[in-house]
Amino acid sequence: MLEIKVIGLGGIGCALLPPLARYLYYAGTGCRLTLVDGDVFEQRNLPRQAFRAAGNKARVKAEEVAREFPGLSVRAIPEFVTPANVADLIRSGDAVFLGVDNHRTRKVVSDHCERLSDILLISGGNEWTDGNVQVYCRQGGRDLSAPLTRFHPEIASPGDGSPADASCDAAAVAGAPQLLFMNLAVASAMLNAFYAWQQGGVPYGEVYLDIRAGRSQPVQRGGSRE
Repeated sequence: MLEIKVIGLGGIGCALLPPLARYLYYAGTGCRLTLVDGDVFEQRNLPRQAFRAAGNKARVKAEEVAREFPGLSVRAIPEFVTPANVADLIRSGDAVFLGVDNHRTRKVVSDHCERLSDILLISGGNEWTDGNVQVYCRQGGRDLSAPLTRFHPEIASPGDGSPADASCDAAAVAGAPQLLFMNLAVASAMLNAFYAWQQGGVPYGEVYLDIRAGRSQPVQRGGSRE
């Protein structure tokens, strides 16, 4: 059974999850959908995030999906991704949607995926009106596209922190302000990449997006070291 992991239920994750769940339900793919996030929904998130109840984001979203699509296998893991738990959260053969807002978590996930035999990792991120989607695919222990760190030094050597690093009495790591429309554009590009992978392969390794310029630019990111 294909395991699909959605890591991060913020602006991108909230935009991505409803069409993904609908597609999986009506396509009858027989996969399991796992939602991963250690964060809690707050009222300040309302401009970009839709939750029907307060509480842990993964649990609330899993309950929403289960009610709307009975029969779709869905579960919640209310944790942030860390070096200590990443091997339990992401396993060979998974398809992973990564919608976090910090480079440190991106590096943890990308480094772990490099050690797996088969993996599809689709990572999205954005600023106010521009962003990008990276696609890292391994098959049979071989890179078909580049890991997240190879062409992005800010991910290879992150200068930010992970929300999992915040102590219980410290403020959580705050991301930069984001625009709902840009979250939607990134989520759509991530779903497009997933569909292309299902249909036989993704012919690009990264897509740059700019909604003000109306631009979507795919870029080749070969698996071999360049």
